[in-house]
Parts: sequence; structure tokens; C-alpha cells
Amino acid sequence: MATQHSRSAARLMMAPAVFVLLVWMLVPLIMTLYFSVLDYRPMRGAFDCCVGLSNYTSFLTSSAFLDSILVTLVMVGGILAITVVGGVALALLLDKPIWGQGIVRILVIAPFFVMPTVSALVWKNMFMDPVNGLLAHLWEFFGAEPISWLSDLPLFSIILIVSWQWLPFATLILLTAIQSLDSEQLEAAEMDGAPGYSRFLWIILPHMARAITVVILIQTIFLLSIFAEIFVTTNGAFGTRTLTYLVYQRVIESQNVGLGSAGGIIAVILANIVAIFLMRIVGKNLDA
Repeated sequence: MATQHSRSAARLMMAPAVFVLLVWMLVPLIMTLYFSVLDYRPMRGAFDCCVGLSNYTSFLTSSAFLDSILVTLVMVGGILAITVVGGVALALLLDKPIWGQGIVRILVIAPFFVMPTVSALVWKNMFMDPVNGLLAHLWEFFGAEPISWLSDLPLFSIILIVSWQWLPFATLILLTAIQSLDSEQLEAAEMDGAPGYSRFLWIILPHMARAITVVILIQTIFLLSIFAEIFVTTNGAFGTRTLTYLVYQRVIESQNVGLGSAGGIIAVILANIVAIFLMRIVGKNLDA
């Protein structure tokens, strides 16, 4: 049992790390809040103190804001659908005893360790290039006209790239959930004559429900801030501008630091609302 002295010593040892984390998080947030109430456009020499909430009003009432919210929701929803369904399928396959199972698992996990920028460049130049890409040659082999993926199907292309990166994460979590399932339940169902799809729907899938919820929570939090893949592939054009990329454009391209900072605060608030909502769902699911 911990004594008062040991608890005090533990708090003292944790204090430096907690202080660094607070400074690391709070200082940028406070500076962003400060800039969000300024009319600060350094390239034009504009610096007007205390314009109130006009930056927030301008950002929220712009047509680009609603469009970016819609693009973000479609992108996150599409990626979650592909990674969850694909993760369940891959987890079921990897759970079966096959030759070279360890090597196959390493190959499945590998995309998760590739940097987003590198991944986007590889897909853009090696796979989706309409002239020299592998997909273009594949289309030509079957006698079809190559597709210019990033201009004809830009949103789907980014969803595909990001899904390839996050599929290993979902597969690992869901594979762990499947392996924790008591095999006696499946054996009993099989002895009772239950077909494979019934065992999946009524035994395996309900057992994976918590893991699926965790995958959705963690991926959603990270996917709300997709940036590198958009920057490398479409640069926000062709209807692929998410909320995060809109903030970048306002700060860097338009050089409107005040407006961009207001957009950043709005993005943080919306992301926290989504995170709290999802965490409540996860909490209810884990308590069930």
C-alpha cells in the first residue's frame, strides 16, 4: 500500500514531464487563440489588434467552410468503411493456419510504417500516373482507356491511399480480437450444424464489436487531420479540400494568420466534440 511519502515522491518525479506536456500543448493553443482575434496579414503589413469574433464569423459563413466539412465527413466515412470491412476480412484470413503466416503478417503490417508523404508520392507516381503508372498499364492490357485518377476520381483516390495506410492498424486490432475468442464456442456451433456465415454473424462479429468500436474511435481522431496525402496529390483541388487543408490555405497561401487561426480553433472544437461523442459510445460499448 502506497504511503503518503511515496505518493508525494511519485508526484514530484512526474511533475517535470507534466509541466513539459502542458507547455507543449498550451502555448501553441494560447498563441492561436491570440492570433484568432487579430487582423494579422504579414505580407500586406496589416496588424489590427482586437477585431473580436469577426475572423470566426468570416470563417464560419464562407461557402468553403461547409464544403470542407462535407469533404472531411465523406473522406473519413469512406476510409472507415474500407478499413473496417477490409480489416475484418484480413483478420479472418490471417487467423487461419497457412504456410508462411509470419511473413504474410509482416507484409500486411508494413504499409502502416510508411510515412504518409512517401505513401502518397508512391501512389501518385507509381500507381495512379495516367501515362506511366501501373494501373494505367493494367487498363491498357485489358484494352481500356487509362484513368487520370487524381483529376477524374480525386476524392476516391485519396480515400484509397489513406485506407491502404490504415488498413494494417485495423487488421492488427481485429486479429487480436478474433484470437481472444474461445474456440469452444465455434466448435459447439459447428457441432450443432451452424454454417460458416451464421458462426460469423452470431459469434465472431459480436465478439469483435468492441474492437471495431476502438478502431473507429482511434482512426476518426487521426483522420480528421488528414493533410499530407492531399498536399502531395491534389493540393486541395478537384473538391478534396478538407477542413484541415482549408486552415492551411488561409494561413499559408492567403497569408491571413488571423482567419486561419480562427479556423484552427474551430477545427479543434469540432474535433473534440466528435472525440467526446465517440468516447461516450466506446464507454457504453465496453461497459456492455
